[in-house]
Amino acid sequence: MDEHSRLITDNALEYGDALPEGGVLLGLDLGTKTIGVATCDAGWRYATAGKTIERSKFTKDCGKLREIVTARSVAGVVIGLPRNMDGTEGPRAQASRAYARNLSQALELPILLWDERWSTSSADAAMIGQDMSRAKRAEKIDSHAAAIILQGAIDALAGGGF
Repeated sequence: MDEHSRLITDNALEYGDALPEGGVLLGLDLGTKTIGVATCDAGWRYATAGKTIERSKFTKDCGKLREIVTARSVAGVVIGLPRNMDGTEGPRAQASRAYARNLSQALELPILLWDERWSTSSADAAMIGQDMSRAKRAEKIDSHAAAIILQGAIDALAGGGF
């Protein structure tokens, strides 16, 4: 495993340096019961909501994520970091950091921790704007939040707005 595959950072510049020029990225919104999944195109233009994975044991979840990584030739992972509104980190942020450490070892890919404040409410507002029913929104909210997290990261990476 090289140094870049072990990289876990919340610095987009450092993360960008660890990635090849372009490449599919995997975005994750870690919930307590589910993991929202999104991917982007290799040119880092747009993120697309994918599936929602029911959380189980880490090894089982990791197996499902590894299937996506292999099928899409993923170059790196972006994980939402749930910070408090004042920017501090609480227990959920620490759990996301621990998950990132485990995932980095298992997948051997660089990981960017991206501030996810407002991602779920933004996703919900967008789906309401599409006149999506409450039941459909509940089913898709995590993957749409993952797409918002990933879109923010790829906008920073592609635009050099580090």
